[in-house]
Amino acid sequence: MKYFFVIKKTTLLVLVSFLLFSCVARKNMIYYRNIDSLNNKQMAFSYELKIQPDDLLLIAVSCDDPEISKPFNIGGSNNIVGSNSEPGVSCLVDANGMIDFPVLGKLTIAGLTQAELIKMLNEKISFYIKKPLITVKLKNYKVTIQGEVKSPGFYNFDSERFTLVEALLKAGDLTVFAKRKNILIIRQVDGIITYNRVDITKVDFINSPFYYLRQNDMVYVEPNRLRIQGAASGREFNFLFSAAASFLTYLIFNNIKK
Repeated sequence: MKYFFVIKKTTLLVLVSFLLFSCVARKNMIYYRNIDSLNNKQMAFSYELKIQPDDLLLIAVSCDDPEISKPFNIGGSNNIVGSNSEPGVSCLVDANGMIDFPVLGKLTIAGLTQAELIKMLNEKISFYIKKPLITVKLKNYKVTIQGEVKSPGFYNFDSERFTLVEALLKAGDLTVFAKRKNILIIRQVDGIITYNRVDITKVDFINSPFYYLRQNDMVYVEPNRLRIQGAASGREFNFLFSAAASFLTYLIFNNIKK
């Protein structure tokens, strides 16, 4: 009877600890908890991708007569003819923020948005072609994702308007050990390294300039306390239960000796 009381008491202790742990874990894993606070207001932040050194751009020029636009789609010292049946020429932005564009020569384009670059090219090419049609596409949109995601690594994106949430999903989403309140994003802007920490459990991060990722961003997802404690002891999922079992064993043997 005495042993039964000890076992019952210990089991209750383990159960309560487990329930408290589960409640905290569930709370930390829920996204957008305060979404009602937005009140359907329009987001104040607007996103525009800016061209940076080492960007690889596919620039295509077309018009009614393909032969007239052809010189603008071939040649150049740092240009590669578009592949995969994509028309145009691939231009690598050098360390000085310049490209060597066919016919036009050296152009400084770093810091421009794609719309601004199209406007610049349109003004220059209009001297040679009447009403040219110009398209610009970023070909090496790459983001690095590390830490507590299912598939960390380098990811290339076709879209130039890509969110943090979409990037995390492409990496297999966060693991149960991810610290969702402290996701680190490292970004280079005009040669200066900047960073920000994002809490995706709160919907406020949608208004952050780090909601949309930029080319070459690094995303690091910290491990939570459970992962750190589990890694330190070699027991990740069951460290809490192992401790409880050890405590139960101690109580039983201690009562046997008495």
